[in-house]
Amino acid sequence: GLFYSTQPAALAGRPIVRMKHVLVVVALGTAIAAKVRLQPASESLPPFYHTSEELREELQHLVSTCPELTLKTHWAPNASFGRSVQLDVISIKAKDAGAKKLNKVFMLFGEHARELISAESGLHFAKTLCGERKEAILRGNEFMMVINANPESRSRVEKGEWCLRVNPNGVDLNRNWDEHWEGDASFGKDTNPGETPFSEPETQLLKQLVSAYRPTTFFTIHSGTLGMYMPWAFDMQHLADRNQQSMMEILKKVDEDHCQCPFGAAGKEVGYSCPGTCLDWVFDQLKTPYCFAYEIYYGGSLSQLRDRWQDKLQWPGASLLQEQNLAHEHFKDLFAHFLSSFIQVASQAEQALQELNELQGFACFKMFNPDTEEKYRETIENWSNAYLDTVAEVTSRL
Repeated sequence: GLFYSTQPAALAGRPIVRMKHVLVVVALGTAIAAKVRLQPASESLPPFYHTSEELREELQHLVSTCPELTLKTHWAPNASFGRSVQLDVISIKAKDAGAKKLNKVFMLFGEHARELISAESGLHFAKTLCGERKEAILRGNEFMMVINANPESRSRVEKGEWCLRVNPNGVDLNRNWDEHWEGDASFGKDTNPGETPFSEPETQLLKQLVSAYRPTTFFTIHSGTLGMYMPWAFDMQHLADRNQQSMMEILKKVDEDHCQCPFGAAGKEVGYSCPGTCLDWVFDQLKTPYCFAYEIYYGGSLSQLRDRWQDKLQWPGASLLQEQNLAHEHFKDLFAHFLSSFIQVASQAEQALQELNELQGFACFKMFNPDTEEKYRETIENWSNAYLDTVAEVTSRL
């Protein structure tokens, strides 16, 4: 069962401040895509990031300044592992919304612990929704957001375990959803789907939250590459049978303004085991009309990624394949090189394991997260606007 309690706005009116550290960051390479390893340059969380506790404090502060925002902490006990999980969940809705039909937007951040920028973008987006544009935004939309979906492991990342992706049980939360779930010995430690679907308290709680909310739009936000995807992620035979063309039109428009990166139908190569993700589960089980997975930061060569993507699009049949499955043979070598959580090709498995084993220490942080304040600000600003543009496009279509 679930237990609920409202977090008090204990820090109302108090600005959130962290002592600044002096960082000396030395870039020694360009990450995985260039096959050059970055050496650890800092063992401290850069001061423009938030710890898990500071994320919570920032949300509590928003409660005092944004009447439309409510914050609740939801608990999911899990006796089998002797631990419970608590997730902070915010809801943002106009006070006078009444029974008016709204686009209900559920946003999931921070499933993978090392992708710190996911939760950072969620916090920034929450502040944006409470900013000067909130009246216009909330006129046709309401939001439920889980900012930090893997809080225990994120806390370990903040303390220097920069490569940690999974939850404390060693399970990839985005492979633990009961949608064409598959589990076998071929999965590496970073993509372990768990013993059974929804075996983890985090995914149990997320399932209950999103099921009760019944969104019309769903986002899951990741990093480690750039990409924008829609269902399905589990094979090459099924297409998104609701709003496929509409979702592609939205992705194309948002991509032009905010990403210039691979976008289209998520998928996996034939014969490659890949359990269904939250993207597929929400689309299939809840019949949510619009579902998107965005990967918002890549620490390697952006020009190389974008150039190779544009080369792929020159082929006459590329646009049709793009709508159907990006794991198709035509795109396969691109995603074997630029690894994605939502485009699964068999050749990734061995290569990804080898390369991520070589990528150690603070180099992991730099692959998944901006390491300068300038890049950090640019990323959270750009993607907050991308989320807004996506929501606006969906709202106009409902």
